[in-house]
Amino acid sequence: MLRRRAVLKSIACAGVAAALPGLEPQRAPGAAARPEGAGAGLQADRIRRENERPGTRDWMLSRTRIDPATRYRCPWIEGYASRTSVRAGEPVSFHVSTRPASRFTIDIYRMGHYGGAGGRHVLSLGPFQGKAQVDPPVGGRRLRECAWEPCAEIKVPADWTSGVHLGKLTAELEGLQSYAIFILRDDRAADFIFQCSDTTWQAYNRWPSQFALYDDGKKEWYWGPEVDVSFDRPYGKYCQILDAPLSTGSGEWFLWEFPLAFWMESRGYDVTYISNLDTHADPAGLRRAKGFLSVGHDEYYSGDMFRNLQGAIADGVSVAFLSGNTCCGLIGLKPSARGVPDRVFSRLDRFGPKHPEEVKDFPEMQRFPWTAPNASSLLGARSVFPVTGGADWTCALPGHWIFDGTGMKKGDGIPGLVGWEWHGDPARIPGLVVVATGETTSPRGKGTYAATVYPGPRGNFVFNASSCWWADGLSEPPGYVRPKVYTEPRGPDGRARRITENVLERIRRGLGA
Repeated sequence: MLRRRAVLKSIACAGVAAALPGLEPQRAPGAAARPEGAGAGLQADRIRRENERPGTRDWMLSRTRIDPATRYRCPWIEGYASRTSVRAGEPVSFHVSTRPASRFTIDIYRMGHYGGAGGRHVLSLGPFQGKAQVDPPVGGRRLRECAWEPCAEIKVPADWTSGVHLGKLTAELEGLQSYAIFILRDDRAADFIFQCSDTTWQAYNRWPSQFALYDDGKKEWYWGPEVDVSFDRPYGKYCQILDAPLSTGSGEWFLWEFPLAFWMESRGYDVTYISNLDTHADPAGLRRAKGFLSVGHDEYYSGDMFRNLQGAIADGVSVAFLSGNTCCGLIGLKPSARGVPDRVFSRLDRFGPKHPEEVKDFPEMQRFPWTAPNASSLLGARSVFPVTGGADWTCALPGHWIFDGTGMKKGDGIPGLVGWEWHGDPARIPGLVVVATGETTSPRGKGTYAATVYPGPRGNFVFNASSCWWADGLSEPPGYVRPKVYTEPRGPDGRARRITENVLERIRRGLGA
């Protein structure tokens, strides 16, 4: 395997500088360097060329364990990356704890299609001598902010392709494993920007036990202000809807987002990846793409995210909200204790008008100022009571271009595709149409979802699919766990794929609504 000594700075987890032969980065077989700046044609075809490289399923965890006392953490080996997203040439460090102390390795994989394997091995780090790092104290507003020593820092190689990268952490003592996750972004022009919903991943992260944005120390499902969460901590096991211990450490990436990336990369779409925090901090970067994709469960937006995305639409970027519960909670971002920007956030408000039944369920919502804008002015619809529920995704406007080639008639539905959260109450935007609608059911009551399309001001458009589960209709990658609550989606469906193709192709060709 080729060695890349120049990009790695290794630091023993005990804090002593180390220079062991096993600490040098390694490129997977066949992963020859490809030149940057080789012309616009090569850049546009970058994802297709990337997926021609050798893939592997070794990225999948084979042995993991959850401590029942905490319900969510894997203390035997757990860790986090120092940055949510990073560019080539920038450093990212890895912070890992092993309890009990154990030697461990980190293998980094880029997630994609790769002939159905789902990932490509890009780097091996270690072995390192691990130790039990200190659990952070409970700070003000229930903040749990780790200050763990790094075991390794790498400078991201220039030939790595934008995408979601997983560090598979493996302890030698028992072979137990978990993930650390980060997003590699770039600044190139592309057809599509795929936004990972990592503020929502972190909002639901209960590591080490019940310390999500959803717990104020008194109520397990709290929906109010004055609770802080930090990106400086591992992701625990996912805490809602389904049991997926083999995704521990990866947020919600595998649950709702990977099926879309897997499918898009199988088809060679020109896509580049960013974090929610990039949408917050880099408004100009949104304009380098023809289309912006919100994916899966995309609940938490800062005010800057909202405004930056509105500004991109005003400047001609098309948007596909292939997501549900999107832009529901308004968050405020602030620096970490070490002064790193945007590493801590809290819930400040709820987007959209107050609903009495929702406030009845969550009386702590009365403490919000209720001054946030209505999310429907961005999406075309919004999260409305009862917010949760499931339904078939049912055609309401069969003559619309979105249904071209599907054969769908009015009233035809894609079974179970709406869930578990959705959007309703369509906005009064000139030219907006409801392309799919129906009744949702859940123990909290019935609702009416609405999938919408509205025209942008510069020959662009905005599509709202109105479901967290949209990507279930596109693919089922290795290790995928199908959700089931209120209803159950049925997996890949030719109609869902064709609708998505129609949306993406229209964006790619620069056509409007």
